[in-house]
Amino acid sequence: MQARNCVFEVSDVTKAFFTASIDESFSPSIIADLGGIIKIGRVATNISTQTVEEAFLQSSKQAQTQVRMSLSSSAIEDEMLVSSPRKSVFGVSVYNVERSLFSVSKTMQRFLGNSLKHDLAAHGKKSGFMGFPRGRREPQLTHVEVLKKDLVERKAEVLFCVGRRRTSLSTTVAVHNPFEFQKRDIGRPVQRKIFAIPPRLARIMVNQTFCTPGKSFLDPFCGVGTILQEALLAGARVIGVDLNPWCVNAARENLEWLKRIYGVERAECTVLQGDSRRLTKKIQHEIDCIATEPDLGPALRHIPTTSYAIRIIEQHKSLYHDFLEEAYRILKKGGRLALVTPYIKTRSGEPVGMRIEEKAMSVGFRRVYPFQHCVFGPDIVPHENLIEMSSFVDMGKRHKIGREIHVFQK
Repeated sequence: MQARNCVFEVSDVTKAFFTASIDESFSPSIIADLGGIIKIGRVATNISTQTVEEAFLQSSKQAQTQVRMSLSSSAIEDEMLVSSPRKSVFGVSVYNVERSLFSVSKTMQRFLGNSLKHDLAAHGKKSGFMGFPRGRREPQLTHVEVLKKDLVERKAEVLFCVGRRRTSLSTTVAVHNPFEFQKRDIGRPVQRKIFAIPPRLARIMVNQTFCTPGKSFLDPFCGVGTILQEALLAGARVIGVDLNPWCVNAARENLEWLKRIYGVERAECTVLQGDSRRLTKKIQHEIDCIATEPDLGPALRHIPTTSYAIRIIEQHKSLYHDFLEEAYRILKKGGRLALVTPYIKTRSGEPVGMRIEEKAMSVGFRRVYPFQHCVFGPDIVPHENLIEMSSFVDMGKRHKIGREIHVFQK
């Protein structure tokens, strides 16, 4: 959003959701350009979380009436009546970070669902309240369920987001579409299942570089072109480099497929064979943005010992150090680099990563801290861990080597 000059201010932030005031240039359709956001809701009204606690922990009838009246007086019900004149299904998802309220999350979900169904019936509208499969830990609809039931188009999902001081009632206006990312992954002509970065993470990295239409974008370890694909869809002029000739041909084929499928035949893309430790010999002009994932090490069958994990890191350190020097030479002043380094699980339980920051800063880069104080409202005191975070880790439970993503600026 900063890259798009969209003015915003975060007014609440939790591990489950964040709330922001955003200017009129914002469109929910931006979710197609994001990798990490699952749902976007438009806040209809706010309730004090203290009232929510009184209503559902203390079973206060007065507080329950306040919650019900807040729902009735919001625009949520009116939007449902207009968008779905006939009988329809609606859903309620509760996002709750307050431990004291965990035990009553499903009670809140049923209360809101029954209240909304009663109000709709009072207007002569029949409706069905969407339930959940047994065993679901939290009362939340998945983005796939929302898509399949057309709840966004019918304005028929209510988000009940319980913050520390304030609880918001919202209508879902956009959800992440996993099928598009899946198409760009398993639907493309050439795949590399073991080593390929997921398209969602590739898009997050592209966004971290402030990549916008018309900028030049480079992936110097492009593989089969996953990161290049996302940059191309962001409107950039993309260049890929890889030492492996098979990867070069695969990336070219995948990019041509993407241009045809997404109707962007005029998009500029070039893939070259070459050593990314000697980039300046291949590319003669400065680049606006770089995002890349170099070699992360061998495909491990078992969780390694700490000593073996350290050995893997040491074996790859020179590759990363040489690349950082070349990246600094070729990047424009103010340009950004998003770089993946290996993050290895060990038998001791202490992961081993690559300390790349010292080398990057010695070359001339400065670290980018995404969550600066300026993005938060005056009433928000963000957790220090958030403010000090200069990298983030993507690692599934089954993975033995994860990805630590760093962002640097020239």
